Amino acid sequence: MAKMLTAHGRHLGRCVVQLSSPSQQTAGLGRGAAMCRLHSSPVWCSTFDVKSDDYQYIHKSKIPTMHFQKSLLRLPIPALDKTCERYLRSQKVILSSEEYQRTEKFVTQFKEGIGATLQFQLKDIDKANKHTSYICGPWFDMYLSDRVPVVLNYNPFLAFHPEERPGLSDPVIRVTNTLVSSLRFMRSLRDSVLEPVVYHLNPAKSDTPMFRKIVRWTPSAISSYAAYAQKAFPLDMSQFGNMFNSTRIPKLGKDVLRTYPKARHMLIMKNGHFYVFDVLDKDGNILSPEHIHACVSYIYNDQTPPAKRSIAIFTTENRDTWAKCRDELVEAGNEAALDVLDAAAFNIVFDEAILGDDPIKTYHTFLHGDGNNRWFDKSFSLICTADSQLALNFEHGWGDGVAVMNYFTEITKDLANRPSINSDSRPAPIDASKLVRRLEFTLTPSLEAAIDKAHQSYEANTSALKCDVLEPQFFGKKLCKKNKLSPDALMQLGLQAAYYLQNGETVPTYESCSTAAFKHGRTETVRPATLETQAFCKAITQAQLPSHSELKKLMMECSKMHGNLTKEAAMGPRF
Repeated sequence: MAKMLTAHGRHLGRCVVQLSSPSQQTAGLGRGAAMCRLHSSPVWCSTFDVKSDDYQYIHKSKIPTMHFQKSLLRLPIPALDKTCERYLRSQKVILSSEEYQRTEKFVTQFKEGIGATLQFQLKDIDKANKHTSYICGPWFDMYLSDRVPVVLNYNPFLAFHPEERPGLSDPVIRVTNTLVSSLRFMRSLRDSVLEPVVYHLNPAKSDTPMFRKIVRWTPSAISSYAAYAQKAFPLDMSQFGNMFNSTRIPKLGKDVLRTYPKARHMLIMKNGHFYVFDVLDKDGNILSPEHIHACVSYIYNDQTPPAKRSIAIFTTENRDTWAKCRDELVEAGNEAALDVLDAAAFNIVFDEAILGDDPIKTYHTFLHGDGNNRWFDKSFSLICTADSQLALNFEHGWGDGVAVMNYFTEITKDLANRPSINSDSRPAPIDASKLVRRLEFTLTPSLEAAIDKAHQSYEANTSALKCDVLEPQFFGKKLCKKNKLSPDALMQLGLQAAYYLQNGETVPTYESCSTAAFKHGRTETVRPATLETQAFCKAITQAQLPSHSELKKLMMECSKMHGNLTKEAAMGPRF
C-alpha cells in the first residue's frame, strides 16, 4: 500500500508518495541479467548488447507515443451558470447565513453583468486557439509569473521504495541503474516508442493486444474516438517534451522554460559542485552501463571539499532576486557554464544524509535539503542519500503529475526487472577524469554576499516548516474499497474532521484533479469541504455519538459527493 505524507506547499493537497509493492521487492530477473542458482541470493551477470533495442529502450510500444494527440477532445468551457452554482455550493459550507446571502447576491450580479461579458470573451479566445486549451496558457503563466521561491511553494517530491535486494543498494550502483533506466525512458520518448498513457475504465477488456492492434491502425485524426468506444481514455502527453534537457530560467517578472533537445550530457551534484559528462554517443545511443558506472563512481569518490559558496542556493530565492543574480553571473563570465548546467538531461544529487527509517528527516531531505546541493530549477532531480534512499523532486512549471508519474512508474518497473549493474560489476577501464568535467563559476563580492543572504532566507523558510507522520496499521485503501468507500474521499474527510475537532469550524480546502483527458489539459480544483463532510464532523463532536451504522451512512454520503466533485472537475460539462 502507498504511504502518503502531506506536503505543505503553496497549494494544499500536494502529497508525497512512497511506492511499495511486493512485486518491487521480489521481482524476478529480467532480460538484462542471469541468475546463478548455486547461490541463495541472486548474482547478476550483464548480458546486454548495448546496441540492441533491449538495452536502448525501456520498451517499444506498438502504438506511437503521440498517436492519440491529434484527436484528443478539447477541454470544454463550463457554462457560466454551472460555474456560479458550483462556486456557491463550495461557499455555503464555510459561510454564515448572512454571509451566504450577500455572496449569493454578488454572484447573481456577476452572472448577469461582467461575468457574461467575460464568458463571451473566453469563448472567443478559445475559438481562436483550437490547437490548445483555454486553460493551458494561463496555467503556464501562473507558475512562471509567481515570484515566490519554487522550494516549499511548488516543487513536490516522490520517494522510491528502498532498494533491499542484495548487490543493488550501494549509492553508486543505485544511481547508475536509475540513470540507465531513465535514459531508456528518454530515448523511448524521443523515438516515439514510449507507450501512450491511457486510462482504462475496464482494463480486462481494453488494456489488451487487440486494443493496441485496433488503435494502431486507426488514423491519428480519429484514434482517440476508437479508444473511447472501448472505454479507454488517452491522456494528453504534450508536457512530456519538457521533461528532459529542460530548465526553468529566472527572468524579471516572468520566468521562461528552455529546452536543449540536442544535448547529450548528464548533470550530477555533490557537495555543492556540478559535474557533467556525456551519456549518449554522437548518434544518440545510450553509452554502456560500464561506461556510465565509471563516470558516476568517479564523481561519487571525488574528494573535492564542499563548495564554500555554491550558486545552487540561488534557485531557492525569490524569482526576481534570482533573475538579477543570474544576470550578474552572466556578466561575470559564467554564461557558458550556466548553459551546460541548464542543457543537461536532468539532475542527480548525491546527498550525504543518512535517513534510516526516520520519515521526518526523509521529508525534509527530499523536499528541500540544505539548499547548497540542489538545482531546483531543473525539470527534475533524483536525490540519492548516503544510505541509498532515492527520491524525485521536480519543478512544477513545465508539467503536472501525468508525465512525472508515468516516468516514475516505468523506471520503477525497469529497475525491478532488469538492473544494468550490481555489486559484482566493474566500471569500464577508462580514465573518467577526462570524461567528467566539474563546472567552475566566478563569483564577484556582490554575488558572494547574495549567496550568504540567500542562505539566511532559506534557513528561515525551511526551519518554519513542521511536519509529522501518522501511519495507521489498521486503515488503508483496501479497507475503504472493501466498504465501498473512496480512499481519497476518506483521506479528505480525515483532514476535515481533524481541523473541525481542533478548531470547531470548517475551512475551504484544495485538492487538484487532472484534466489530462483533454488536449493540453492541466489541473482543475476540487473543493473537498462540503455540507456532507460538515455533517459528519458535527456528528462526531456530539456528546452522544451516532451509531456505527449512522456514521457509515454519513461517510457513504461524503464519499458519493466527493466522487461527484471529482468527476465534475475532471470532465467539466461532459459529466
